[in-house]
Amino acid sequence: MNAITLIILYLASVNCISFIVMGVDKHKARKRAWRIPESTLFVLALIGGSAGSILGMHLFHHKTRHWYFLYGMPAILILQVLLVLLLMTSPIEIHVM
Repeated sequence: MNAITLIILYLASVNCISFIVMGVDKHKARKRAWRIPESTLFVLALIGGSAGSILGMHLFHHKTRHWYFLYGMPAILILQVLLVLLLMTSPIEIHVM
């Protein structure tokens, strides 16, 4: 398995987890149960799950009234896309064993 395949599998997994966690937190909010900390939601986005978090926010109508989620999650996604583009166009070659 090459590095690109591993990265794609990682991103798919963390985005699925972020999406599910957003749905679970919305369910808990409706039930007035113990909630998932907002910091956990942001950490999941920061480690690569920003697209899943954004999709979950809008599909579950969760955290869409909080400005720091409404603007923070897309900002994280934009920064991640820019980082990937920067790495792809970088003249430095990275060799994975």
